Amino acid sequence: MTAAGTRSDVVRISIDRGLLRGLGVALAAGVLLALTEAFGMGGTSLMFRLGYWLPIMLIGALWGHLCSMLVERHLDLDRRPLLAVVTLTAVMSGPLVVMVWAVTGWFFDDDRSVVLARLPDFIGPVLVVTGTLSALNVFLGRTPVQTHAAAAGARPARFLDRLPFRLRGSAIRAVQSEDHYLRIHTDRGSDLILMRLSDALTELEGLEGAQTHRSWWVARDAVRGVSRGDGRATLTLEGGIEAPVSRRYARALREAGWY
Repeated sequence: MTAAGTRSDVVRISIDRGLLRGLGVALAAGVLLALTEAFGMGGTSLMFRLGYWLPIMLIGALWGHLCSMLVERHLDLDRRPLLAVVTLTAVMSGPLVVMVWAVTGWFFDDDRSVVLARLPDFIGPVLVVTGTLSALNVFLGRTPVQTHAAAAGARPARFLDRLPFRLRGSAIRAVQSEDHYLRIHTDRGSDLILMRLSDALTELEGLEGAQTHRSWWVARDAVRGVSRGDGRATLTLEGGIEAPVSRRYARALREAGWY
């Protein structure tokens, strides 16, 4: 393997797609707010507005990522995206109101003693911006992660190195999240490893498959059939394993020809 190939592998491991998406949306929103002179900032220069909005939006994106990790532990984003947006907005907004109030006071006010009385004025704007960005991130995150077979001569998927000894050399049919563990379904049985699915999805690159649910990745050649009920699809895999397809990912998988 070349040095360039090694560096690219390390970069892919470190990338959290959700965080990168959130940062990108935040930066775009910050630029838009600066360009439109939002919230009464028409009397300031563009560079001043960018210097104000971009740090605020980036801090908000990092805080939002932490909050989303917490919310996902208790709420199924696949089934209740609107409730997820409301919950995220509620969890994020309190600390963000205080942060925006403090940053605004530092940017604009000479007399800090009178700033506290203005704290309630920031609740409405923060709720509007936070709610909008939460909705964008929840609904933009509805595209499943798809992995692809390795090109000829390429290094096999790194995830294969994580297989327990008794499963080495087996064909992976699916990977299922169970709390802090992953259950690996193979043609030789299944076993658990300690890992997050978000990290496994990066290492599964090199195998043809896709995320079908926030808790499942499925190998494409393991699919033997599909059934539908209650508006949702279920994939039947070789060996009788049943993998759910969430509404969140159904359209993208259907367009990709999975069923």
